[in-house]
Amino acid sequence: MFANHRVYWKTGITVILLLAAGQQTSAQSDQQNTRVFTLEEAVDFALKNYPAVRASLERVYSAEAGVSVARTSYLPRTEVLWQSNRATDNNIAGLTLPNSVIAPITGPVTLSPSNRSAWGSAGGLLFSWEPLDFGYRGAKVDAAHAVQRRAEAEASLTRLDVGIATVDAYLTLVAAEKTVRAAEADVERRETFTKSVHVLVDNQLRAGADASRADAELARARVNLARAQQQVATSRAQLADILGIADATVEVRESTLLGAPPATAPPAAPISTNPAAEVQRARVQESQSLVHALDRSYYPKLYLQSVVMGRGTGVDPTGKFLGGTEGLGPDRANWAAGLMVTFPVIDIFSIKSKKAVEAANERAEEARYDQALQDLTGQLRKAQASLDGARKVAENTPLELEAARTTETQERARYQAGLATLVGVSDAQSFLVQAEIDDALARLAVWQNLASVAAAQGDLAPFLQSLHDKTQGAP
Repeated sequence: MFANHRVYWKTGITVILLLAAGQQTSAQSDQQNTRVFTLEEAVDFALKNYPAVRASLERVYSAEAGVSVARTSYLPRTEVLWQSNRATDNNIAGLTLPNSVIAPITGPVTLSPSNRSAWGSAGGLLFSWEPLDFGYRGAKVDAAHAVQRRAEAEASLTRLDVGIATVDAYLTLVAAEKTVRAAEADVERRETFTKSVHVLVDNQLRAGADASRADAELARARVNLARAQQQVATSRAQLADILGIADATVEVRESTLLGAPPATAPPAAPISTNPAAEVQRARVQESQSLVHALDRSYYPKLYLQSVVMGRGTGVDPTGKFLGGTEGLGPDRANWAAGLMVTFPVIDIFSIKSKKAVEAANERAEEARYDQALQDLTGQLRKAQASLDGARKVAENTPLELEAARTTETQERARYQAGLATLVGVSDAQSFLVQAEIDDALARLAVWQNLASVAAAQGDLAPFLQSLHDKTQGAP
């Protein structure tokens, strides 16, 4: 019996140790899957890991390779050919139009058809170089450069979009966490107050309706807390997605953001330097380069060519089949050198139509560029106006918070003394939690609008630098 107890005791200890080890492993796994970021670190991490940024960089590399491809048109062209065949030699006088089915036959016309076949071979090397192109190849290289500049501008725009999206998601998460803290404080205050109300009601010093109203207000505060916690979870998942680590838990360091924001806005920059404007300007230049390439296409093509070639056949000049391995290798060689000029006379009509298409595209892109500058100017002015308003709000929310705290304290004291109603205390507590949220969000709103101004100017670097200076304690 005692032996069985010892077995049960050892088994129980083993189970407990295994459960503890499992809980420890789970805790370590959760800890390893949690990433903590400052705002600067989050932006830098997103710019390195977000798939859209990587895709835009690959498009830049592709455009750079396209420039290299365009430049290869300056190189001479060299072709090497070899073929061996065995075929009949039933040649016939006459003409066929050029086609890809009937193979040409050289040699004398046979008197009668035959099913006999002989070996044939041919090999050669053709060297061709275009020494003069009247600027056509240069125009094609310029067009490839225009595509590269557009790809680079689009990559910069993608980086800007990802950066500002990261800032928005980060600040949204910080704001949600501050809302949760204010809601938690509100629940704690109402729990304490509700207990005191129930004491007064139980001692028949207050009407029973006060206890019901206090319970209802406490329940509403708990509902608001649950909604705020839901918003935190959603905002955390959104930030993790922007950072490219959707399967991880993201935490934020908010100390700098909750302090006083910088007194000045980032230095002004020309709207034309915004990546959105640069992308549209690059598209205009791309259309211009295509028009220029068409302008240079209606010129003669000059080629310096030389060829070395040889042929072999198993049929002699009289049409006699030699048999054996005759014709497997070339036995007659030739060489040639010369200048060839081609000129697409009728292409002028198609080129003219293509130029009309590209010219219209160019004018459309120029109109879009003007529209982009106008939109960016309006965006900047709205961001600056929002920043001015956010600063004024942030100057007054501390006064609102202090007054709300005083009001809530006084109302509770007056209620305890029988000089105020529970509705007054409830209103004061609601005003206090709103003031706490307003005060926290007001400072975050200034940072948010500073980022919006920087985004409208097309460069987040000044915003991040002001954030860095604030972290380092610079004025």
